[in-house]
Amino acid sequence: MNGKFGKDLTVGSIPQHLLTFSIPMLVGNLLQTGYSIINTIWVGNQVGEDAVGATAVSFPIVFIMIALASGITLATTILVSQHYGAKEYNMVERVVNNSFALALIIGIILTIAGILSSDFLLRLMNTPPSIFVMASSYLKISLAGFILMYFSFLITSILRGIGDTLTPLFFMFIGIVINAVLDPFLIMGIGPFPKLGLNGAAYASLIAQAVAFILAWFYLNKQNHFVAINPKKFILDKQITLLLFKIGFPSIIQQSLVSIGNAFITTFVNAFGAAAIAAFGAAGRVDSIAFMPAMSLSMAVSALTGQNLGAQKPERVKEIFKWGIVMTSVITIIISVIAVSFPHLILSMFGFGQTESGFQIGVGYLRIVGASYILFAIMFISNGIINGAGHTMTTMMFSLLSLWIVRVPFAWILSGMAFDKFSNSSNRFFQSLSTRIFSHFRYGLTGIWISIVISFTVVMTISLMYYFSGRWKKAVVKFKGTPVPEPEFE
Repeated sequence: MNGKFGKDLTVGSIPQHLLTFSIPMLVGNLLQTGYSIINTIWVGNQVGEDAVGATAVSFPIVFIMIALASGITLATTILVSQHYGAKEYNMVERVVNNSFALALIIGIILTIAGILSSDFLLRLMNTPPSIFVMASSYLKISLAGFILMYFSFLITSILRGIGDTLTPLFFMFIGIVINAVLDPFLIMGIGPFPKLGLNGAAYASLIAQAVAFILAWFYLNKQNHFVAINPKKFILDKQITLLLFKIGFPSIIQQSLVSIGNAFITTFVNAFGAAAIAAFGAAGRVDSIAFMPAMSLSMAVSALTGQNLGAQKPERVKEIFKWGIVMTSVITIIISVIAVSFPHLILSMFGFGQTESGFQIGVGYLRIVGASYILFAIMFISNGIINGAGHTMTTMMFSLLSLWIVRVPFAWILSGMAFDKFSNSSNRFFQSLSTRIFSHFRYGLTGIWISIVISFTVVMTISLMYYFSGRWKKAVVKFKGTPVPEPEFE
């Protein structure tokens, strides 16, 4: 094994590495998000706002599945990047094969569990009856392709760890083109294809993911890449598996908390009707685009941090942080200005305008939450440093605090649901408490949007405080060489 694959991020210009590493990732993430964006545009214009709402209530459940799987892929990225930076290529190959074996087992289990529990979860989220049937069928089809999605994420994560972001971009592009072409044929039933409506969008994504994954499989195997998918080498190594879970488990919990927290917020929004959840779904697609640059830079920051710590060059981390903040701030501020200034135009792309109430709800969301994108973007960079060092337990605690101590409770209170709950209580104490305290916080959907902004503020603040404290410096992965020294900070 040698280092002919990948890119050494431990030497050269840090700004250049961040750009060359993150731009293909940004394009790739946009293409990945493009699956849902294209579906939403076609569904919103051809099927209607109820169908957009059905995809919106399905998304948190799919995201929970992704969160359970992505913790291991993040751990794989961290281990691969640090061993690659330390020039331990045999260890890179062992981590890769071990990760594929885990992905196969976990992917099968989660796919079956997700499909069997989908209707129960939709009912648990108070999905409006008018969209339940559509949401149920759409969700089951989407979950059927989960294992393909998982393997694709894993391949991307491994390549990211060795500094290669161009290879997965090519296959993502193929997938999105196939998705875009199939959507109108399967949704509207053009030519020999049946008219499947919302289900057609789900099938289009499933087929596109399958084709892209198969092509990636053949390409990597033909190149004899050490990310080649060879089931004969899928062996579980006890030490590597335990380390993957040690690093990945906090990330699994973190992203699961994010997913479940979003599911709670979706449940709150569901209480305001189908128009509200449809608007929330469309505006959420805008969020996904807005966060893409920061997420891509965060992944680049994490990979650079991992390789440089592995190469015993921690002094470069300060520069990685500085340039990451500068780049993400410039891009995110531009996106915020667009979201706040042109919400009507943006929402109209998703077929909105059919109901005035839903349209105005979406506009209100973008003008409140869109103005705060910069807060979340900055957090992505500091968390990227912390995760790159392997301290995923810390970022898990950040998510726990932000979502469960701030966002969900504040959404419940500010929306007026707390007042409704206690004012209807037979207990006089709770009735009095409701009148004195919660009666002042009855902002409806606006209160939910405000709670999101508050949580962004909190998580950014604590992430930055932790980064500047320097507590993340202690290395998680042990290397054969000299222990990694602590960097100096001003």
